[in-house]
Amino acid sequence: MDALPAWLGAWQQGFSGFAWPWAWLLLPLPVLVRWILPPRRGSTPALRVPWVRRLDQGHRAMPRPRLHGAWWLPALAWLLLCAATARPQQWGQAHAPPAQARQMLLAVDLSGSMNETDMHLGGQVVDRLTAAKAVIADFLERRAGDRVGLLVFGQRAYMLAPLTLDRASVRSQLRDSVAGLAGRETALGDAIGLAVKRLREQPQGQRVLVLLTDGVNTAGVLDPLKAAELARDEGVRVHAIAFGGAGASMTLFDIPVPFAQGGEQVDEHTLRQVAQMTGGRFFHARDTAELAGIYAELDRLEPIEISAEPVRPRLERYHWPLGAALLLGLAAWPLGRRGA
Repeated sequence: MDALPAWLGAWQQGFSGFAWPWAWLLLPLPVLVRWILPPRRGSTPALRVPWVRRLDQGHRAMPRPRLHGAWWLPALAWLLLCAATARPQQWGQAHAPPAQARQMLLAVDLSGSMNETDMHLGGQVVDRLTAAKAVIADFLERRAGDRVGLLVFGQRAYMLAPLTLDRASVRSQLRDSVAGLAGRETALGDAIGLAVKRLREQPQGQRVLVLLTDGVNTAGVLDPLKAAELARDEGVRVHAIAFGGAGASMTLFDIPVPFAQGGEQVDEHTLRQVAQMTGGRFFHARDTAELAGIYAELDRLEPIEISAEPVRPRLERYHWPLGAALLLGLAAWPLGRRGA
C-alpha cells in the first residue's frame, strides 16, 4: 500500500503540466449531447416475424445482473480520454547540452622526417608520427564540445577532416595518415594559410590552430610569417609546437641557427614568431612526455567553458490515461447493455 503514495509523489514532483490544456473543455460534452439531442422514440419494424415476439419474451425473462450505479465507469473512461487528449507531460532526466567552445584545427606535419625513429612510447622506440598520433588522440578525448578538424601537410597542405563535433572521425583520419602522404618536404606557410581559410568563417574569439612540425619551411608558395600576418588579421590564434630535435641553441651574428639531433632541423625561431604574432604560444617537445604536457597546457589555455543551462526534456505520458480509458471502456460496454 505504501508503493502507490510513493509513486504518486514521484509523479507529482516530475509532472510538468498539460501540452493541450484546452482539451479539458471537452469534459462536459456527453452531458451537453444528452441534453441537446431529442429523446429516442420507438420505431415500427420494417419486417414482422411472428416468432420474434416469443424470442424477445424469453430474453426478457432471463435473470439480469444488478447494474445500478455502473454509470461511473463510462464517466471515468471519458475523464481519462480527456486527460489523454490534454497530453500530460513529465520532466525527464536533466541533461547538460554540449557547449561549442572552440573551432580548433589540428595541423600535423607528415613530411618524410616524421619517420625518424627517436621517440619512446610505452617502453618502445617508435617514429615521431606514431608518438604524435598517440598524444593527439588523447588530447581529442578531452575536447568534448569543440568542433575539431584535421589538416595535414608535407609538400602541400590538405584538409583530411573538416571542422566537426564528431571527434571519432577525426581520430580515425589521424590514425590512417602516414608520413610522406602529402610529400616529403614541409610547406609550413601553406598549412597556416589553409587553416586561416577554413577558420575565417567561424565565430570570432574561437578560431584556434594547433600546429605541430619537426622541420623548417622547405616548400609551398606562402611564407610562414606572411601566413602568420593573415592569421592575425583573421583572429586565428596559432599555437606552434616544434617536435623532436634540440631546436635553435646557437646564434650567428644574433641570427638563430636551427639544428637538431640526427641532422634534422627545427625552425624554432620562425615558429616562435608565428605564435607571438597571432597571440598563441610556442612549445618545443623533445620527447613524448613533453608533447603530452604541451597538449595538457593547451587544455588550460583554451578551456571549454560550458555555460549552457541543463535541459530537462518533457516526456509524453498520454498513453497512461489512454490505456486506462480503454480498459474501463471495455469493462463498461457489457454493463451498458442493461437497458437493451
